[in-house]
Amino acid sequence: MDKEKQAYFEQKLEDMTNNLLSEAEKTIHEMTDSSDNYPDPTDRATAESDRNFELRIRDRERKLIAKIKAAMERIKDGTYGFCDECGEEITHKRLEARPVTTLCIDCKTKQENYEKAQGK
Repeated sequence: MDKEKQAYFEQKLEDMTNNLLSEAEKTIHEMTDSSDNYPDPTDRATAESDRNFELRIRDRERKLIAKIKAAMERIKDGTYGFCDECGEEITHKRLEARPVTTLCIDCKTKQENYEKAQGK
């Protein structure tokens, strides 16, 4: 991968991280500033369900941030954009869709088919 593409994906990953951290910050402020008092148990249950959903999303985003950091390390050490399984270069189109990917589309398809066959 040439330096221009590396710089592009590095910026894309940094932007993703900043966006995720910004959303997490908003969630923290909303949850700590919220002094909702719901006299109706149904309203309280709905609010709690919404809060739990928001926290699950933030947990997934936390895991994505770890993957972004790993991708940034791969950019630094020159292994970004190469498949962990077969060693072939991952297409630009795939990296554009999933910048944190470590597998080319063929290897990812094989992995998903294997997991499906195993019932995971």
